[in-house]
Amino acid sequence: MRKTTFILPAVFVAIVIALSAVFIVDEREKALVLQFGRVIDVKEEPGLAFKIPVIQEVVRYDDRILSREVGPLEVTPLDDRRLVVDAFARYRITDVRQFREAVGAGGIQTAEARLDSILRAKTREVLGSVSSNDILSSDRAALMLRIRNGAITEARDLGLEVIDVRLKRTDLPQANLEATFARMRAEREREAADEVARGEEAAQRIRAQADRTVVELVSEARREAEIVRGEADAQRNAIFAEAYGKDPDFFEFYRSLTAYENALQGNNSSLVLRPDSEFFHYLRSSEGRLGAAPVAE
Repeated sequence: MRKTTFILPAVFVAIVIALSAVFIVDEREKALVLQFGRVIDVKEEPGLAFKIPVIQEVVRYDDRILSREVGPLEVTPLDDRRLVVDAFARYRITDVRQFREAVGAGGIQTAEARLDSILRAKTREVLGSVSSNDILSSDRAALMLRIRNGAITEARDLGLEVIDVRLKRTDLPQANLEATFARMRAEREREAADEVARGEEAAQRIRAQADRTVVELVSEARREAEIVRGEADAQRNAIFAEAYGKDPDFFEFYRSLTAYENALQGNNSSLVLRPDSEFFHYLRSSEGRLGAAPVAE
């Protein structure tokens, strides 16, 4: 009876000690075996593992890809237009031994605080080297890659691997929003005025060229018309001269009729002439026939 009283507690203590010496490593985590705070072993493969009870302890870390939100960060690009940037990073613990040595007992919280500092510094450095238009554009993958590459080296000292960095939001500070919009509006209006001025200048050149072309065409047409008219007048005069030379009396008669036609019109039919004037030579009844000699008064 007394033996049973001592054996049962001893068996129970032995079972507790045996169970405390065994631990399970999940496939989603990595484990460190610590002895008095010093790393004794690293367990990365899933399954059963052993440790010395009481003397050694197990610390577990997540082996999955983790996310970290970087709070609103104000940056100043090259053109001095301040921007508020939100970002997030994806990372994982690659070296748990180095991770433990770097952050100590603080674990993930301490590591993420230090990772925040790294990401903020690299974001300010990269975005401060470009213009705000590059940051606000939709094609900014190169900027995010530069931030990630800059953070990789420093994060490696923490036993971390930075897998990706993304810019979620890039906005103007509320205090500068209206001023920035006014400046952008003024720039667009200036560009529009420049375009209008260049259009007016081009229109003036085209209009001047068209006017000069019109003048040249009209002048050329008038010159050709004058040449044609002069040649026609010369031919007409030659024909008249030939005809008049063949019959001088007919020429004199035709010239008199032309004079009557020009003088005796509706608005100019009043003449003050002597009855025996030479102007009426062909109107006298006794001298009306062609070629008759004038009758002396």
